[in-house]
Amino acid sequence: MTTLNNIAWVTDSTASLTEAFIKENDIYVVPLSIIFGEESYLEGVDITAEDFYPKLSASKVLPKTSQPAIGEFVELYKKLKRQYKHAIAIHASSELTGTYQSSVAASSMVDFKVDVIDSKIGSFPFGRMVEKGIELQKEGKSYSEIVSYLRTLPDKANLYMAPGSLEQLHKGGRLSTTQVIIGSLIKLKLIVRFDDGKVVLFDKIRTEKKVKERLFQIFAEASDNVKEASVIHGNVQQLANEWKAELQQRFSGISFTTTTFSPVAGTHTGQGTIGLAWLNE
Repeated sequence: MTTLNNIAWVTDSTASLTEAFIKENDIYVVPLSIIFGEESYLEGVDITAEDFYPKLSASKVLPKTSQPAIGEFVELYKKLKRQYKHAIAIHASSELTGTYQSSVAASSMVDFKVDVIDSKIGSFPFGRMVEKGIELQKEGKSYSEIVSYLRTLPDKANLYMAPGSLEQLHKGGRLSTTQVIIGSLIKLKLIVRFDDGKVVLFDKIRTEKKVKERLFQIFAEASDNVKEASVIHGNVQQLANEWKAELQQRFSGISFTTTTFSPVAGTHTGQGTIGLAWLNE
């Protein structure tokens, strides 16, 4: 049996976990930073999604993001080594941020047993991985059973979205120049998805209305293996709620939520981004 303080849970601020869940389960969240010109903000500490999107709209320069310094992980793992037998750390896709690599390097420097998992994704599916791990711990599963299960999840994670800003995705190195030029020239809406941790172009759509139809179609094709899903968005809560209500009606056996993209994710995808995310069962 695993006692509840046997495992330290570590993640980063892009997991979009609620403050209540983090506190209730003693999760150690290492924040990433958003930089507006000369000002730097720690995600979830100095700036929330509610603060971030109005600031993004008002800003004349595109903000940048920065991963945590390796020293932050070293200090954290030194502290956890004194309190816990071992730790499980789950991080945003290593293709998009060096957070995962810093976490791995720090754990070996401190010589603390940490199983570091690359979620290969962001937002809702990433956060659910942390939640599912904690659910298994509460069921009394062993450390090795929990880690083995969590390592199967990155390949079951799906996220499709229509970015609000191609320019931001491109400037952040998340989308190639060719893909952005194609989208901008013919005023197409692009649908991108995560593929083995990378953001790749999935489809080119003519109109806003067709974006929704296409995303719903993608979801319908996957829905036999889905128990829960989320409408993910960059500060378009009303639209996300409308999508959620429609999906709930069409797929009554599936539980739907909405998830706001965290400030770091929103920096790269832009205001107005909307999409669907889920973990296959």
